[in-house]
Amino acid sequence: MARHIARVKYLIIGNSAGGIGAAEAIREVDRQGALAIISDEPYPAYSRPLISEYLARERSLEGMLFRPADFYEKNKISTFLGSRVKGLFLNEHAVELDDGKRIAWERLLVATGGLPIVPQIEGVEKKGVFTFITLEDAKAIDHYLDGAARAVVIGGGLIGISVTEALVKRGVKVTVVEMKERILNTILDEETSAREEATIGEAGVSLVTGRTVAKISSDEKTVSSVTLDNGQVVPCDLVIVAIGVLPRTELVSGTGIKINRGIVVDRHMATSSPDVYACGDVAEAYDFIYGENRLNPVWPNAYIGGRVAGLNMAGVRTEYQGGLAMSSLKYFGLDVVSAGIVTPPDDSYEVLSNIYDDNYRKVVLKDGLVVGMVFMGNIEKSGIVYNLIKDRINVSGFKQALVARDFGLLSLPEERWRPWLEMPTSGVISQVVSFERSEGMVVGE
Repeated sequence: MARHIARVKYLIIGNSAGGIGAAEAIREVDRQGALAIISDEPYPAYSRPLISEYLARERSLEGMLFRPADFYEKNKISTFLGSRVKGLFLNEHAVELDDGKRIAWERLLVATGGLPIVPQIEGVEKKGVFTFITLEDAKAIDHYLDGAARAVVIGGGLIGISVTEALVKRGVKVTVVEMKERILNTILDEETSAREEATIGEAGVSLVTGRTVAKISSDEKTVSSVTLDNGQVVPCDLVIVAIGVLPRTELVSGTGIKINRGIVVDRHMATSSPDVYACGDVAEAYDFIYGENRLNPVWPNAYIGGRVAGLNMAGVRTEYQGGLAMSSLKYFGLDVVSAGIVTPPDDSYEVLSNIYDDNYRKVVLKDGLVVGMVFMGNIEKSGIVYNLIKDRINVSGFKQALVARDFGLLSLPEERWRPWLEMPTSGVISQVVSFERSEGMVVGE
């Protein structure tokens, strides 16, 4: 029989960026209300973008922690790590764990993240086939690498290129198979994608674009090769499936909570069910570039959305200003920052770009507003443009300056730059450098 435990005021399902952001916001408002976090992973909160560095043996678990080890104790947070929620009962305001325990809650946050997409490929269940979104995935690959010399990575997006770099650092020969015509096609334009391909190729990686894997073959026990849809056979010792993630909505499926591609939330990160909130990769939240709810599965959006959810859960009515697609990369030493719409869908957009030395700058405008950007090489001033996007500033009067070689803060009208210069140094940094190149925020650093 299920055993009830004491009711908590706040329950968070998920222990990554969104869950931690919510917990911190709650504790800023309410130091005493009972707060618990459930996660099916057994680890304290760690930065998921750093699992590639773990696989490359450049960082330990301790070096990946998103918060200090005593974070939960200091913030009076009860934890149920390594526990899976198997039932959500909205009418009872309760959840049931896989060990039969029940936790009753007053306000609930669903921050369950995403699940790897695994296509129906013949042989995908064989030993030596992995996904790569959690620390457990990285550990499993690490244990398997002894004696492995060749890998096939299925997918040339963020996850695929991230694991590719880690494998190269471990001395593995990698072939990347991408079904689209270019890698990183959802976050980069053609210019930067081509440069990334050249850089990755120079590192010894083989790139196969416009193809899919039709079959994974094995010898007696483990993977031995993959066969592409054109019949080409690529020998390998392991396969990484890295074609993306799906919102992990199974917990709320059938409860009546509104789901589209992800859990639909309003500008307060509230779901369609009273007292239930959602954030992070599982949630469809407001995208201020498109003016509608969209999936934006990136770390900073998850954390900010979690903070908004936490404040609202604690009774401080707060509106989510909206997120956008954004990435800060440093694969194989090449710095790239992208945000918003980088490849305009039609000719109603204005595109400005500039190439100089080994640097590339591009901004995309719509009705005088910056709606997208790509910086490659020297990305130092990308934070300024990001803030122009975020603050919805009309740049018609100085738009050409945004891609100029000497672009900087003083390229903006005085009414824009003077408030920043009058701030303390830390304020300038937080305002201008929005893509923080700190632990857990940069992919491939």
